[in-house]
Amino acid sequence: MVALAANVVIAAAKAVGGLISGSPALLSEAAHSVADSVNEVFLLAAVPRSRRPADARHPFGYGKERYFWSLLAAVGIFVMGGCFAFFQGFEALTRDEQESPTGYTAGLIVLGIALVAEGSSLVRALYQARGERGGAGDPALRTVIAEDSTAVLGVVLAMGGMVLHLVTGNVVWEASASLAIGLLLVFVAFRLGRDARDRLIGESADPELRHRIHELLDGRPEIDNVASLLTMRPGLDSVLVAARGDLAPGIDSEEIDRVCVRIKESVSRKWPQADHVYLDITNAPPPGGV
Repeated sequence: MVALAANVVIAAAKAVGGLISGSPALLSEAAHSVADSVNEVFLLAAVPRSRRPADARHPFGYGKERYFWSLLAAVGIFVMGGCFAFFQGFEALTRDEQESPTGYTAGLIVLGIALVAEGSSLVRALYQARGERGGAGDPALRTVIAEDSTAVLGVVLAMGGMVLHLVTGNVVWEASASLAIGLLLVFVAFRLGRDARDRLIGESADPELRHRIHELLDGRPEIDNVASLLTMRPGLDSVLVAARGDLAPGIDSEEIDRVCVRIKESVSRKWPQADHVYLDITNAPPPGGV
């Protein structure tokens, strides 16, 4: 919400300043802020939709909605921000007109205000990520942090390009700033899109959690051997665990159901996010058997 409010105001200010000054770098930054604003609307829609309870059609819940909307946000950054910045950079190289120092002064003031606003939004997002449980892994919050970090760097690039353009009279500096902003946005869009793709196609739980679950299962007296352990993250606060193992010698096969219940309860008690636990416990093969 903080990032959206900041970007709507900043986008309008950058657009007005860019049209007055004719600055390609400032117009690139305006497109950047517009893309960020649209993306944050996507992310705001993702949060309540991803929290809907599981139903017959989606038995593992709607947690992956966050990843879908994060993917759309990455596409938005690439199309609306990166491509427009490239266009402004190449178009600036073909211009043969003098810019108004007065207009550029107003543009630099707008960018200075934007730098303060974007920096404040970034600090707020970092504080939220640090304070919330699992905040660092929240795709919506990660996207906001990436957008705000990129916005701060983009504003610095735009200001540098505008100042060098005015000082030297060479538009190449500002065109280079626009192209650099475009490259920056494309890189961020690629990283965010890759992260969203990994989660949408079924990313496993982090290696540390998987190792600890394996240790718990392997340490249970009822289990002789953990043959396999598979994990997947259906959502931000949800982990699916599927394990196959052999029953320890001396335990009656009729105890298997009760053993599974006890193990599931121990896993869920230690890791509440492991809300889907499936165990396949069978009798160990006899020595020398197949």
